[in-house]
Amino acid sequence: MYRPPWFRALAAVLFLTVWPSLAAVSPAQAHSGSSAPPPPGIQIPSLTHGQMAVIARYRSDILALARAQTVTDPTFRRLYNHGNLQFTYCLWGLMPGSLGDEQSPFNECSHAYLATAKALLAYMATMPAAERDAKALISDIDADMVRSGASWILCQFSGESFSTGGIIEPRWSDMVFHLPSLAVLIAMGAALIATGWSIFGSPLSRTRAV
Repeated sequence: MYRPPWFRALAAVLFLTVWPSLAAVSPAQAHSGSSAPPPPGIQIPSLTHGQMAVIARYRSDILALARAQTVTDPTFRRLYNHGNLQFTYCLWGLMPGSLGDEQSPFNECSHAYLATAKALLAYMATMPAAERDAKALISDIDADMVRSGASWILCQFSGESFSTGGIIEPRWSDMVFHLPSLAVLIAMGAALIATGWSIFGSPLSRTRAV
């Protein structure tokens, strides 16, 4: 069966992107859900399910404060960069249910990038230039957590600690069993195919043109 070049390219990209995640277990994934110690790096305390939802509301404020700092140190930069990298691995928090659905393949990595945001804020509270603003933000977050009873809302990842030495990837293989994630994956695939079709055209249209 004939396959146009764009179709073969799309298949290759999807294979190279998804297959390594399904076939290999990274050190961070091996740690995930086990009693093994986290990989080397700056240790990041765990975050309850309820705390995660609150931190998500304040993450943009935390990052704005971090970007305003002109005098930083290696610990600050490692936490900041790790949080952004972890956020990217978690597809920028765009997948449905990544925050509220414990069964989402993206829930654990959401815990990871939000726990890192909380750790970054706590560290900024020790930095002279950021201390006052960081503590004020911590006070607002603490009050919000108390109002929502955030510390009491738990899930399977609530006791998991993280580290800048390892990345928590989404559970790619579980996407086929999580309908909201699967729907987004299918929609993305359809959009890519439609884009390729509009750019390169169908084999039939090319044959008629010739």
